Parts: sequence; structure tokens; C-alpha cells
Amino acid sequence: MYKPFVSPIRIISGEGAINETPALLQAHQAKRVMVFADPGVVDAGLAAPLEEQLKKAGVVYEIYSDLKPEPPVEIGKNALQALKSFDADFVIGIGGGSSLDIAKAVSVLHGNEGSIENYLNLSGDKTLKSKGLPKLLIPTTAGTGAEVTDISVFSLEGTKDVITHEFLLADVAVVDPELTMTVPPKITAATGVDALTHAVEAYISVNSTPLTDALALDAMERIAKNIRTAVWNGNNKEARVQMSWGSMTAGLSFYNAGVAGVHALAYPLGGLFKISHGESNAVLLPYIFDYIWPSCMEKMGTIAERIGANTKGLSKREAAIAGVRELKNIVEDVGIPSTLEQFGIEKSDLVKLAESGEKQTRLLARSPKSYSYQDILERYEAAFAGTLEINK
Repeated sequence: MYKPFVSPIRIISGEGAINETPALLQAHQAKRVMVFADPGVVDAGLAAPLEEQLKKAGVVYEIYSDLKPEPPVEIGKNALQALKSFDADFVIGIGGGSSLDIAKAVSVLHGNEGSIENYLNLSGDKTLKSKGLPKLLIPTTAGTGAEVTDISVFSLEGTKDVITHEFLLADVAVVDPELTMTVPPKITAATGVDALTHAVEAYISVNSTPLTDALALDAMERIAKNIRTAVWNGNNKEARVQMSWGSMTAGLSFYNAGVAGVHALAYPLGGLFKISHGESNAVLLPYIFDYIWPSCMEKMGTIAERIGANTKGLSKREAAIAGVRELKNIVEDVGIPSTLEQFGIEKSDLVKLAESGEKQTRLLARSPKSYSYQDILERYEAAFAGTLEINK
């Protein structure tokens, strides 16, 4: 079956890659540049290297930072209005996934009728007709892979929804590991496990291909070998470099193969309880794979090997189970709570989580093992109690 592989037109990666910005702007004949950066990025001084490059380029620019993590639709609408008011001809997004998602969405909607809500996957009533403004995306975390995907995520009441279209792909993605060096441990952990989730979910996706598999395997090995060091010894340059590479290759893999049950059930955690996307994925990761491993046993054994589980002398079944356990070890080792109860969720909340999770059919359809409502509820119950079936 024919399956396309899609990526940004150009990816520039490596230490100091941000210094290519003036040449990139010149190539697009940019004159007025709107930069979308979340407040944390600005306050941490991470936008300063970009500003230096913008000044070298001689462009008029404005930094818009009225953003926040897990952005609601209203944040996107305000950002779109600011973009139009500034009369920009080029867009840059710098920061974590949320600021990159906003940059992607508003750069495209600048050239289309309507606003954010008109193009949401679950409830939108319009189809994108124009690519809008050109855009450059610069991640400052090693995790979301947003710089190489066409997905823009928005929080709704009780869940999340997305705008997804090839028009949202970056014209240029700039991945500079030096921008991740000062990211604090908690964010390094959450975004790092997010990237690992992208890799393992893409690998077991029903839409995977040999190309997406190769990227996913590369990503999960780089991330698993370096995430603990990156979290607890953030000054380790090599660990940061490897995490940036792993995040990007995981992004390319999951963009083409798709993610599945972990992300589907994580969306309600963000929508209902405002748990960050990375932590939402992390707390569910082992409990979802505890459910699906029999449907992808061969691949689970390979995952186990790549993420560092000891599989020597084990049967295929035993290796797959070792992989599930190692996923839980990674989450716990980087300091992320491994139960829903630790995030303040009560047992009485699980039904509404399951009702919301069941609606994420776009994501659930990619799982090698199907989910009923009862299956979904049981996954939340397992994550609440912190129990793996394989340990019973």
C-alpha cells in the first residue's frame, strides 16, 4: 500500500543552528517578522539569541508572548489578531510545543477565512485553502517534535482538539541543542518522556512503515540512553544534543505513522485537569503498553532492547513484558509521578476521563489493539492505582 512520507521543506540541526536565521529570512525576502514565544522562554533569555539574529538580518520584528501552555482557543484567536495587526510577512515560533503550535496555526489562518474554531478536527466547519505566511520553527525543549509536524493542539473544556493539515508544516525547522541547555529538570523530564512516547507509539502504530520504524528506533535509543542524564545533570552537553536529535527523529516518525492510545487518553488529562502534555503522556505510558503488548509482541521486544531492558535469554513474551516494565522505570527515574492519584485526580473522576477519552477516535484507530469504553476505563483505573497487569 502506498504511504507518503512528509516533512518540513528544510531542517537545519546542530549546535549554533540558530545563526542561520538571517540567511533563511533573506531567502524568504522577509521584511516584517512576528515572533511567537511563551513568557517562560522570554524570561529565561532564550529569545535573546534569536533577537540578535533578527537584528543582524535587518528586519522589523515584534515578539508576542501572551501565550500559555496547553493553549485554549481564545489564546490562538488573540494571537491571530495580533499577527494581522502587525502586518507580518513571516512568522517565527520559538519555545515549547504550545508556542510552536500557535505559530503554525496563525501563520496559516492568516491566509484563510474564519478563525481557530472553524478548523478544529472534531468540530470545525471549514477547510484550509491557503498556506498563509511562511514560518520558521525553533524548539527550546527536546520533546514535542512540534517543529516537524503539521499538528496544532488546543485545549477545550474537558479535552483537547487539533488543527492538522500539511499547510501547518514549517518552511524551515531549526533544531539547536544549545537552546535546551538551561531547561529545568521537571520540563526536561516531561518533554523527554513525551518524545519517547512519540517514538514508541509511532513504532507500534498500524500506520508505521520501514522508514518511520527506523526513525522511531533511533529516537527511542537516543532518548532512553540520555534522558536520565539530561534531567539530573542538565549541563551535560552530549546528553542534551542526543535528546534534541531524538526528539526531532521521533517527531518525524510520529507525524507520519501517528500516535495512539497514550495520546488519546492523555488529552482528557490536559483538558480536564490541566496536567501538562508531557506529564499526561508519561503517567499513562506504561499502563497503555501493559494493555497492548500482546498485540505487538515482536515489536515490544525490540522496544525493550532499544530502551535498555535486559532481554538476554528471555522469550519473546518475557522480552515484551520487560519493555513495559522499563517504560515505567524511565518515568519514575526522571521524577514524574507514576499514578493519577499523585496528580490530585480522584477515583470518582475516572468515568468522565473515560467518556472523554473514548471520543479520541482519530488516535485510538492507530492502536494495534482496539479499545472499548470499558478498556479505556480500566486503563485509567490502572494508572490511578499504579498497578501493571504483568505484575499481578
